[in-house]
Amino acid sequence: MCADTPTANQYKDTLNLPKTDFPMRAGLPKREPEWLARWEEMGIYDRLREKAKAETRPAFTLHDGPPYANGNLHIGHALNKILKDMVVRSQQMMGRDARYIPGWDCHGLPIEWKIEEKYRAKGRDKDEIPVIDFRQECRTFAEGWVDVQREEFKRLGVTGNWEKPYLTMDFHAERVIAEEFMKFLMTGTLYQGSKPVMWSPVEKTALAEAEVEYHDRQTDAIWVKFPITKARVGESPVDEPDDHMGAGAQLLAEQLEESAVIIWTTTPWTIPQNRAICFGEGISYGLYEITATPEECWASVGDTYIMADALAEAALTQARVEGFTRRRDVTAGELSRVTCAHPFAGAEGAGGEWDFDVPLLAGDHVTDDAGTGFVHTAPSHGDDDYAIGVKHGLPMTYNVLDDSSYRADLPFFGGECILKPNGKPGGANKAVIAKLVELDRLLARQRITISDAHSWRSKAPVIRLNRPQWFAAIDKPVGDGNDTYGETIRQRALTSIDQLVTWTPQTGRNRLYSMIEARPDWVLSRQRAWGVPLTCFVKKGAQPADPDYLLRDPAVNARIVEAFENEGADSWYAEGAKARFLGNEHDPEAYEQVFDILDVWFDSGSTHAFVLRDREDGSEDGLADLYLEGTDQHRGWFHSSMLQACGTMGRAPYRGVLTHGFTLDAKGNKMSKSVGNTVAPEKVVQQYGADILRLWVAQSDYTVDLRIGDEILKNVADSYRRLRNTMRYLLGALSAFEEADRVAPEQMPEMERVILHMMADLDERVRAGYAAYDFQGVFQSVFHFATVTLSAQYFDIRKDALYCDKPDSLRRRAALTVMDAIFHRLTAWLAPILVFTCEEVWLERFPGPDSSIHLQDFPAPRPDWRHPEAVGRWEVIRGVRRVVTGGLELERQAKTIGASLEAAPTVHVPAHVAGMIDPELFADTCIVSQLTVSTDPVPEGAFTLPDVPGVGMVFARAEGEKCQRCWKILPDVGTHAHPGTCARCNDALDA
Repeated sequence: MCADTPTANQYKDTLNLPKTDFPMRAGLPKREPEWLARWEEMGIYDRLREKAKAETRPAFTLHDGPPYANGNLHIGHALNKILKDMVVRSQQMMGRDARYIPGWDCHGLPIEWKIEEKYRAKGRDKDEIPVIDFRQECRTFAEGWVDVQREEFKRLGVTGNWEKPYLTMDFHAERVIAEEFMKFLMTGTLYQGSKPVMWSPVEKTALAEAEVEYHDRQTDAIWVKFPITKARVGESPVDEPDDHMGAGAQLLAEQLEESAVIIWTTTPWTIPQNRAICFGEGISYGLYEITATPEECWASVGDTYIMADALAEAALTQARVEGFTRRRDVTAGELSRVTCAHPFAGAEGAGGEWDFDVPLLAGDHVTDDAGTGFVHTAPSHGDDDYAIGVKHGLPMTYNVLDDSSYRADLPFFGGECILKPNGKPGGANKAVIAKLVELDRLLARQRITISDAHSWRSKAPVIRLNRPQWFAAIDKPVGDGNDTYGETIRQRALTSIDQLVTWTPQTGRNRLYSMIEARPDWVLSRQRAWGVPLTCFVKKGAQPADPDYLLRDPAVNARIVEAFENEGADSWYAEGAKARFLGNEHDPEAYEQVFDILDVWFDSGSTHAFVLRDREDGSEDGLADLYLEGTDQHRGWFHSSMLQACGTMGRAPYRGVLTHGFTLDAKGNKMSKSVGNTVAPEKVVQQYGADILRLWVAQSDYTVDLRIGDEILKNVADSYRRLRNTMRYLLGALSAFEEADRVAPEQMPEMERVILHMMADLDERVRAGYAAYDFQGVFQSVFHFATVTLSAQYFDIRKDALYCDKPDSLRRRAALTVMDAIFHRLTAWLAPILVFTCEEVWLERFPGPDSSIHLQDFPAPRPDWRHPEAVGRWEVIRGVRRVVTGGLELERQAKTIGASLEAAPTVHVPAHVAGMIDPELFADTCIVSQLTVSTDPVPEGAFTLPDVPGVGMVFARAEGEKCQRCWKILPDVGTHAHPGTCARCNDALDA
């Protein structure tokens, strides 16, 4: 090279290099709040509503399942709200009017419990506080947390009508909740019954299944003797009438009457309430005689016991029996004619409390998996027990009071508690076991660990306890005329699940269907103060079964809802409320006012009525397109909403249900504050930014449990950086793009037509993915396209043309036209996920006070971009390119070359492939200076790839000088007017 030949630096300013101020470092924690403030100032949510109205867009309503207003957000909240936001934003950008009204659950025990804790800390008794004052404290507490959580949700980039959310404690909401309850009252599905419910002695209220969680706890398992007092004969078709068989049967009966039935239970405190024993008709039972015992044993030689054969040995071993023999079978027919005495029958000082027969009854719920094959049955303390009691007319018992203490006058046990006020075990189990030992009715005991129900608020155990409660009958014809999907609540719910609702994933259908198919009547009442009361009156002196027990008067109901609308539910507790609501038509002295409050799940289950139906920005038909919550809501909000709506409007309130999993730590463990493995959304946002948290959601399979931790978030941040790099390159390349540069698709080189086809195909997949709520699929498709197809291939190939071609070259203008299309689609496709970053990218190119990516839709589909024949050729050419680049990489590793432009390979391809390849264009595609295409057979030693048959690459160095402008090595460099350039660069400099 001559001394006066220009260097590359002297030609640098002649290149069309990318220009952008877009930073590679995002600085999201600092910058995201600026965009939030900008959106609020723009009123962007309202602008979208105005745009939708002007364009008469079809509505899409995601109804927000209300979080509870009593604490800072956890990572599960973040997952849920981000998923909802992705749904709303993507539906909006696909042409819908996607409304989102955030809401809060404000009533119920969690808030009441917090206020009570405050009282307890000050030594005050909640019951001494006027109820309206107490309720006002609860309201104030909830208001404070609504404000806190609202700001935390907004910080995650969640869009919605934050200025006008719905609150279950708003006066109109309380009015509608009461109104919806009174529909149950008026149609006769409301009734007062006495059956076992989940009861929290610590909180002194009934709980729904959704309000309990299961934890391990220790308890005493006991084996108890129930002496047989009678074994009837001659009362079954199996008994033969002849004297011989009759005498034999009598002998067998006498043998049984000398025996005892052995039951096993893990709730000794329920023994005083026993009314029957259940057995399984398909279980094999035997009569076992004790032949040897140690000195210390609750069994004696000669005792005979009846137990299931599969369990007898284990039970007797636990009883420390040293020898026993099985004397004979005991059939189901014989058991059905057996009567036992209660273990406490005839006890001195019992006053005859337990002097009644204990029948043996067949029960489908009895198994021989554990215990003895006999189930002690206390109808007041279990669902199966209650069902057996109803079937056979067993009496209910009321020995246990609200605080879990035995009634004071119960012999032996009066005043003993099952649980102490702090939730720890009381003395009831110990007292019952001691009495059984004293009366020689205990065979064995064992300390075991069981999984048992606990209140998820107080964390204390709960018990099954019979209490008068208010129920919604789910198998009684509703009689409201909405019978299209069934006459009963259960029928309507099951039909809705199968015919009216789309489930994502489909397993959600199975879970809810099985729950509703098997569930009992809905317990509506709670014995608390903060909530919407059961707005009904009962006639004094009447029984629940009497037709006039409940007052059903539309005029009374109308006065109640009017008061609630104007004054809220506190009006129910105001002085003179009974007379006010009953009016002149009813004597206040003849009725009692019900002060139980509604199950908080009835509150949230009713939200469809005062949000979707009543609000101007609700839903035109009162139905939601989507409910979206975690898997626990199959027994919670999905469930209660279904039951409530089926009872009041005859069908499900939603057309679609999406379920996500729980959040776990990086090792897959459940998060716990005590363990110290929680991940707070606030800290993630402070360290990484909300977009990284949102990207974590998008990258995850939300249909299963999701893991999160430092390493996981670092990997997410790495994916983010790669995407950001792609967007930064686009911005730089498009800095000089003008509308006059645009090229029609049919005029473009084949590579650009291939990219357009890929985008048309990707557009279909993105829209289908967002429509199916497959955010992981959308992100993976877009991410691969952006970082592999574009950054690692297309951008790399087209850099030379973009930088070095003259400004008006077709190839350069076509590439810029395609990049413009890429820019609009990538920013739009990713906007529902990376809400802050896509706004930053958009504003970098299209600044302005009214500019926002979130006011855009996905660009319209372009069928004219489809070029399947070009894609077919490109797939072949790309395979050949892989052989070339693979061979060059080996040369680079061997340090034969430093850059691929130093190479001039010969590529051997089949003849039909050679016809697809233009050597000059293919050299650019492979980023080499020169390239030769040969149809000769692949020579020995050529680089090949097993999956690209018939193709080989033979390496050679490029011949000529290095162009100081484009760096290609070509023979003509130095032969043009501009020193040190190739022909292409010489022409560009002259342009």
